[in-house]
Amino acid sequence: MELKLDIEKFEEYQEILVREVVEQIRFKLAKDGIRGRQLQDLTLEVAFSVFSTIDDTAAVAHEGVEARPFLTFQGEDNQLIHCGENSNAHEFVSEIVGKVFSN
Repeated sequence: MELKLDIEKFEEYQEILVREVVEQIRFKLAKDGIRGRQLQDLTLEVAFSVFSTIDDTAAVAHEGVEARPFLTFQGEDNQLIHCGENSNAHEFVSEIVGKVFSN
């Protein structure tokens, strides 16, 4: 696999991923009977926590071993699309949650 720096494509993929995860969180919480403002708040909180971990903004370690994630997306021709640094998906969460809940 070849790493390819493509910030524009990476941002597009990142937003798609955040929307999908937000939708899945919302669906699972609603399935368990959570509704209204509580559903939106919990969806936001869980999604933000998940993406903060993926973005490496939250320390991830176990028994002294640190795990440092680096998000990439599979593109065409065995390419891994990256943005040259840690992802920033957590920054999309609030806006996307707002859009999902406004529909």
